[in-house]
Amino acid sequence: MEQVVLESVRYSEVCQDCGGELECWGTQALVGGRLRWDVDVMCSACGSAAAVCDGDVPAERRDQMLSEHGPARLRVSGPSAKGVAIMRVLRAEFGIDLTTAKDVMRRVVSGDHSGTLPEMEHLARKLTEYGVNAVATHP
Repeated sequence: MEQVVLESVRYSEVCQDCGGELECWGTQALVGGRLRWDVDVMCSACGSAAAVCDGDVPAERRDQMLSEHGPARLRVSGPSAKGVAIMRVLRAEFGIDLTTAKDVMRRVVSGDHSGTLPEMEHLARKLTEYGVNAVATHP
């Protein structure tokens, strides 16, 4: 069974019911081979609560996670660390063209490709499926 990998952030928003302050916890998780974004909210004024599960992480929250937790890096090694397998995975995961995939591959091979820990672990697992020795590292 694969380990669940996650990072969470806390933030505030305005309650749609009463205008009070919503306490929000957002979590990006790698579960069952998929990235997901879950949010739990609770209003300190009216007690309204909700959970929204399995969405895409908003750019602002992703930036907040990177700021609070630091970026994770993707490391590849061995003879499989250069080549078609990496570009195939990058194109499939990011929906990018061949030229862009080559640029991203260069960053991956040099150790400069980074993101949230769940994102990098997801990519490492996909690369491993294609025979590339890959690991996500986090400071």
